[in-house]
Amino acid sequence: MPQSRRRFLMTAAATAGAVGLSPRLVTAQAAKDSFDTSAGPILISPVSHASFVMETPAGVIYADPVGEPSAYGSLPPADLIMVTHEHGDHFNAETLAALVGDNTTLITNPSVFDKLPEDLKSKATAIANGESTSFGSVGLDAIPAYNTTAERLNFHPQGRDNGYVLTFGDFRVYVSGDTEDTPEMRALEGINLAFLCMNLPFTMDAEAAASAVQEFRPAVVYPYHYRGRDGGTQDPQKFAELVGDASEVKMGNWYG
Repeated sequence: MPQSRRRFLMTAAATAGAVGLSPRLVTAQAAKDSFDTSAGPILISPVSHASFVMETPAGVIYADPVGEPSAYGSLPPADLIMVTHEHGDHFNAETLAALVGDNTTLITNPSVFDKLPEDLKSKATAIANGESTSFGSVGLDAIPAYNTTAERLNFHPQGRDNGYVLTFGDFRVYVSGDTEDTPEMRALEGINLAFLCMNLPFTMDAEAAASAVQEFRPAVVYPYHYRGRDGGTQDPQKFAELVGDASEVKMGNWYG
């Protein structure tokens, strides 16, 4: 890991400790939340909708980066980029080409891998539902992401799309991608931080998302991906009320 990036992470954690913020969840900078883990601090930067960046002791991880590359200009370059599935609010080959550097690794589901240009395929690894891989010391598990409601099955068919669980020492992060509250989601255990989608008609509503959280109980959860076309906006505050004391709900600045 580059020394400059290591110094940045250490400085953010030290600053948070100096002002007496919670050791579990602190605000390191205006747009970044910091989570202490046994592997070191993890900084979270929401970018937009389903795109966010994690600055971790293992490297900088981008999740589903789309849109203008300039949106990432103030953030460190990506060491790892994860793509959950092929829809345009999660995957854009031109955005990836602009963000992938000489030492960037890509992890995608097989469907996205097949759609990558050849120069990006050489940097990519495809993992399917139920498969695992690693990025340095970080374990990555591909969690099935799919629709279960009859009239939504064509949006995210079972077996195609991924969610991801990343394991940093004893700290586990779940990224849902686009999915309903599947049995695989509800069966998750030991999740410290979750990013949970909700919008209709493509994924699930706030009630279903909150019900899932009450079952798998991540320590902290970000509602994300909650505005969409066709009037599909879900209310993150309503989600938080429904979650109650099952998890701590963290609001990110996803939509400016």
